[in-house]
Amino acid sequence: MANNSATESPNSPPSGGNKFTGWLGDTLLSITGWQFEGELPQHPKLVLAVAPHTSNWDFFLGVALLFALRIKIRFLGKHSIFVPVVKQLLELIGGIPVDRKSARGVVGEVVKEFNSQAKMILAVAPEGTRSPKFPWKTGFLAIAHQANAHVVLVGFDFARKRVVFGPVFLSEGNFDEDMQKVYRFYSTITAKYPENVVYPKDM
Repeated sequence: MANNSATESPNSPPSGGNKFTGWLGDTLLSITGWQFEGELPQHPKLVLAVAPHTSNWDFFLGVALLFALRIKIRFLGKHSIFVPVVKQLLELIGGIPVDRKSARGVVGEVVKEFNSQAKMILAVAPEGTRSPKFPWKTGFLAIAHQANAHVVLVGFDFARKRVVFGPVFLSEGNFDEDMQKVYRFYSTITAKYPENVVYPKDM
């Protein structure tokens, strides 16, 4: 059973939401039959790699997960959509504007944000798209490595209706080796549309 209440301590993830959103998340997962398998690790800085991403339903499941765990997450968005009014809303729910043309690049921009925070959780979809794609992007590993944040592999297993907390690790910079861990774990997870997930042929 997952720890669905991040205790506020220096070594815990950033907490978020309130009793109502926590209740709402628990209720949504319960009535749809989804359960947790494993636990969210207790580290102040995390990069959650959430996959496989093959359906818009992944977003709604992710919101229910966020509410149930009572944590505060951040996500990436193109800087061009952070316009007045919309900007305030996006930042309120955790959006981080990134400019791909920045001298630092996307990785540098996000690492800067990590370094400015005592606690932070970044949620990313490694595939970067709902369509079949290989290889998956490694930017999340570069961010985690440079920000000294733990990577947590989270799988949405639609066959068993389980949100699976998988391997947790600190990247040492060997992203090819790291990606083998990533592919091995997610190959055990059944996506909403399995035909849209591509793994190495030699697995």
